[in-house]
Amino acid sequence: MVTPDRAAWRNREPVGDAAMPTRLGDALDSVVTHLAGGRARSGSLVARWAELVGPDVAEHASLVALRDGELVVSVRDPLWATQLRWLEADVLRRVEAGGGPRLDRLTVRVRTP
Repeated sequence: MVTPDRAAWRNREPVGDAAMPTRLGDALDSVVTHLAGGRARSGSLVARWAELVGPDVAEHASLVALRDGELVVSVRDPLWATQLRWLEADVLRRVEAGGGPRLDRLTVRVRTP
């Protein structure tokens, strides 16, 4: 295994913002904002997921992606997939009202064990 020279690492010149370390929350904000067309911030969606959809739903459903008006969530149990599909309009309304982008549909994926 090659070990980088620590002095060289500390003294290297940054090459734009990409060369500098980034906090995970800031990186997630950037990714989700990009995926949502610049209309949402992941900090407000990911961090507030339980607040937006309620603690019961958040316990069983995880935000996976926002893309082209679609909210993609992942669940462990097919029963929760059915429940979320039934609650689709309410979930989409809550996310949008909580500062998220305008969403047209909800896609629920069941995680395999």
